[in-house]
Formats: sequence, structure tokens, C-alpha cells
Amino acid sequence: MYLIVIVGAVIMLYPLIWMFSASFKPEDQIFANSSLLSPSWIINNYGDGWNALDYGFTTFFANSLIVCLGAVVGNLISCSMAAYAFARLRFRYKAFWFIVMQGIILLPMHAMIVPQYILFKDLGWVNTFLPLIAPKFLATDEFFVFLMIQFIRGIPRELDDAAQMDGCGRLAFYWRVVLPLSLPALVTSAIFTFIWTWNDFFTQLIYLNDESLYTIPLALRTFLDSTGNSAYGQLFAMSVLSLLPVIVFFLLFQRMLIEGAATTGLKG
Repeated sequence: MYLIVIVGAVIMLYPLIWMFSASFKPEDQIFANSSLLSPSWIINNYGDGWNALDYGFTTFFANSLIVCLGAVVGNLISCSMAAYAFARLRFRYKAFWFIVMQGIILLPMHAMIVPQYILFKDLGWVNTFLPLIAPKFLATDEFFVFLMIQFIRGIPRELDDAAQMDGCGRLAFYWRVVLPLSLPALVTSAIFTFIWTWNDFFTQLIYLNDESLYTIPLALRTFLDSTGNSAYGQLFAMSVLSLLPVIVFFLLFQRMLIEGAATTGLKG
């Protein structure tokens, strides 16, 4: 079993290892063969790639961090509040709105991109970070709402009665009891939001036009030239660096991610 797992891991990691190796190769040797070794190794791709565009990659990393942190904060606040309402509160047509939310999960994003673009264009938000961040504060990621609902439903109902006897209102119960007990689900949502937003290319391509606002995916795309003058060495070097924040973010919260995924899967 260990041998099978190791072989599977090598197969899955080979593209990343090859990209890391290619980032140190001269341009004419990258596609000469698929070997991880090269007769000559250079580090110029990293320095040249970092400053290849009009704006250094410091700007692009900063832009991606702004968008990702805004999306994470927005999802954690809005999705947890929506999940708390569905899991604990009583209101009219609750079952109907829950079905609507589940139905929206099945709706392709491309079906909504045109009316969303028209809306944001009328608001004057195109070519800003607002279309990428503001919707997150409105619980538009139904997947995380559903995930948190499943977790909050597992919190004992006796805590509601105990908090009510102590004079704790609905909002205070959400803040003091639900959020601390839902930490694994919150961390799971934060990690997936960060990774999905960091790697998002399509949405950012639509709303961001100025190079000074480019995020990492858009900046990496500029290394590919349709005329054939693509700088693959610099592209692979910057791609390696772009993976570091995601890897670090995952490693820091890996334990809570596994715990959150496991517990939410066990709750009805």
C-alpha cells in the first residue's frame, strides 16, 4: 500500500517538479527533453521574470492578496450568518429559500456573468477590485453556506436554551457560541476561498483591464505571446513563486481543514 501511494504521489507531483526544474533551465533547453536534469542551470529566470513587465511582481502579489483577503473575510462573515439563519432561526418560506440556494449551486457561473457585468458596469465598478470582493459579502458562494449549515446543525440545541436563559440574544449567540464552535468549518471555507480566488483567471480577466490592477493569473498570462515569442523560463519561475502563498496557507491550517471536512461530512 505504501508503495502504491508513493508511486501515485510521484505521478501527481511530476508536473510540479518538472515546472520547478524548467524554471532553472535556459529557454532553448526547456522543451528539448522531458528530463528533470539540465546541462546548465541558471537563476536569471527569477530575476528577469520578476521585473519583466511594466510593474514588478510585487504589485501583482499585492493585488492578489488584497482580492483574496477581501474574499475570505466576506465569505466568512456572510456565509456564516446565512448558514446560522438556515440552521437555527425560524422565518417564513425558509424551506423554499433553502431549495433556491441549493438550486443556485447547480447554476453555471457563465450563465450569470453577463448580467453581473452589466450591473457592475452601471455601478462604475469595472476595472476595480469591487466586483471581485463585494459579492462575497452577500453570501454568493452557496457551497460554503451549505457546508456551514451542516456543521452548525451539529451544535447541540441545549446550548441555545442555556444561552437564552442567560439572556443571550440571537446575535450574541451567533458571535459567542456558533462562531467559536464552527472554527473548523470556517477554516475550511477560508482555505478553499483563498485557493479558488488566488487561482481565478476568468473573473479577474473580465473585470480588470489596467496592468497595475493585474493579479497573479493575469500577470502570468502576459508571458505567453501569440506570435511565438513566449518567455517560458520566466513564466515557470513566476509560477513556482505564485504557488508558495497557497502552499503556506494550506500547511498552516491543514489540521483544521481535515477536521472541518471530516466533521461536516459526518453531520446530517
